[in-house]
Amino acid sequence: MLISDPIADMLTRVRNAIKAGKKYVTMPSTNLKVSVTDVLKKYGFIEDFQVIEDGSKKTLKIVLRYVNGVSAITGLEQVSTPGLRIYKGAKELPKVKNGLGIAIISTSNGVVSDIEARSKNIGGEILCKIW
Repeated sequence: MLISDPIADMLTRVRNAIKAGKKYVTMPSTNLKVSVTDVLKKYGFIEDFQVIEDGSKKTLKIVLRYVNGVSAITGLEQVSTPGLRIYKGAKELPKVKNGLGIAIISTSNGVVSDIEARSKNIGGEILCKIW
């Protein structure tokens, strides 16, 4: 099955798993999804993740983080879509929930959070917001 928007698919799978109270979620793996997941782990939104290889097929398994039965992720929002890419400079990057969340940015230096992008003074495509 061809997925035209892998980030939207990833966010939807995570959102559905959280609503269902699942401990983990699996999905087809791509380098972009792994990079986004790495940023989520760095900021404590998920427990862990791993890429499982089964022949030529790779699967991404994300272990969700719950604190006292409540998910660490309370909201997910996609910003850029295949039909409308949103690019911002370092000074124009959004602050998510007054700094309580992060925006994930695809830059020339890889996929980073808005906090890292501001500190490195680089802009890029805003993929999604997590809080």
